[in-house]
Amino acid sequence: MISVPDYAHLKPGFADPVLDSQSAFRTIMSAIAYPGRIVTIGGSACGPSPLSPATTAFCLTLADGQTPIWLDVSARSAEIPTYLRFHCGAPIVDDPGAAQFAIIVDAAAAPRLHLFDAGEDEYPDRSATMCLQVASLTDGAETRWSGPGIEHAIFPRVTVPDWFWSDWLANAAAYPKGIDVVFTCGDAAIALPRTVKVEA
Repeated sequence: MISVPDYAHLKPGFADPVLDSQSAFRTIMSAIAYPGRIVTIGGSACGPSPLSPATTAFCLTLADGQTPIWLDVSARSAEIPTYLRFHCGAPIVDDPGAAQFAIIVDAAAAPRLHLFDAGEDEYPDRSATMCLQVASLTDGAETRWSGPGIEHAIFPRVTVPDWFWSDWLANAAAYPKGIDVVFTCGDAAIALPRTVKVEA
C-alpha cells in the first residue's frame, strides 16, 4: 500500500503568497547587495519548529522544484521536509554536495563549508547557498567585513561555530567559486556573499 503524506496539519505558508514572497525577495536581494546589514524578512511566515520566521521566509521565497535542499539533522527529524515539499515543491537530498540550498537550524552542529557545492570554474553561480540559523546576529565575537556592497568596513557580531571563519577564508580564496551564506535569527537576517572578506 502506498503511503500518502498527511498535509492536513501542516503549518501554512505566506498569508499572501504573491505579495509576501515579492516583499521577501526584495528584502533578501537588498541584504545580499549590502552584506552585514540586518534586515527583517519574517513577515507572515510561520513554519514548523525549529525553523525561524526568517529561515521559513527564505525557503518559501527562493526554493522551488528546481532547487534541491539539504537539511541538517535537527530540521530533517521534524515535519520540515514535508512542509518544504508541499509549499515549495523542493526535493530534499541526502548529499550536501548535491544541494543548491542548505538549511541548518543547529549552528553548533553545522557541517564544514567545503562539503557543499562551490560551483565550477565555468559556472560559479551554480554554487550552494547556506541558510544558517544562529542564536544571535549581534552577540558574537566582533569581526571585520569589507568588500563589494560595503562602503566602509563594518563589524558584525554573528554567533557562529569556532571553525566558521577559518572555513570562510578558504571559501573566499576559491573565488569566483564558493558558497554564499545567509544568517538568520528570529525574523532577521544578514547576508554574507563569497565576495566579502572577513577578518576574525
